[in-house]
Amino acid sequence: MNRFDFSPYRRSTVGFDRLFDLLENQARTNAGDNYPPFNIQRRGEDDFRITLAVAGFRTADIDITAQQNLLVVQGRKREDSGDDGEMLHLGIANRGFERRFELADFVRVENARLEDGLLVIDLVREVPEAMKPKKIAVNGQATLEVVRDDDDDSEGKADAA
Repeated sequence: MNRFDFSPYRRSTVGFDRLFDLLENQARTNAGDNYPPFNIQRRGEDDFRITLAVAGFRTADIDITAQQNLLVVQGRKREDSGDDGEMLHLGIANRGFERRFELADFVRVENARLEDGLLVIDLVREVPEAMKPKKIAVNGQATLEVVRDDDDDSEGKADAA
């Protein structure tokens, strides 16, 4: 088992204990767990997609629970009362699973759908206006404005023209 030593970082940082604990726990709990396989994709600066290969599962067999900073996807094993004959080879997994994803602050589930054996979960990060960086006026000027990206500024100039 690989063990990461975060001691040098813990000595020189304050308030990142949760992050280091999260990394250590992930390494410990996901050592041999690789079912079901999944992809995590960044679709934009604040848009993400998790895709899980859940062949053989129906919508009713899957539970998705979003809590604060945690997304849990569970698949329940379905009991088939198959009198269709004797199974000679069982290669398609039909076992239950639980997959946990730690989410950053302000990340929420926007959509989930199951199609063609793939469970697709779209996530979006929405930082509240109060948490965005603001310019602070010097010499007592009372106006504060939200700091925008350069892309937002160019759009505003195009709208004004």
